[in-house]
Amino acid sequence: MVDSRDSETGEAIRRRRACNACHKRFTTYERVEAVPFYIVKKDGRREDFDRHKLFGGLMTACKKRDISPDRISALVEEIEAELRGRGQSELASVEVGELVMQRLRDLDDVAYVRFASVYRSFRDLSEVKHEIDQLLSADARLRPRRPRG
Repeated sequence: MVDSRDSETGEAIRRRRACNACHKRFTTYERVEAVPFYIVKKDGRREDFDRHKLFGGLMTACKKRDISPDRISALVEEIEAELRGRGQSELASVEVGELVMQRLRDLDDVAYVRFASVYRSFRDLSEVKHEIDQLLSADARLRPRRPRG
């Protein structure tokens, strides 16, 4: 082992290691095995929470955006920590989806719209336009006005 430290969120231990045979370096993460919790889908099915599935969905939404896989990994950790912090053994998929959308909205507008288009099952461009209009009006309210003149 070359180096060991806590991850940014403290949920895992990051270890840099070196292979004794070829001397290449690699990273491992050690996590405390947490009690599983379930996601209740809209149709009533229950699935184990799958951080890899969440990571894949976020990678798809962030494709060709200037967002590193490490930042997406950190986002997955943040979301999982918040969900686990609720102390519930079952969470509605709607809660998870809304939390993901909130975090993506803060991270990248385009990734947010991509995720929302799948999550909310937009049927046509007018629904996409409506979502973008809401995003733009919220941004305009948050931005300070420049004096004219």
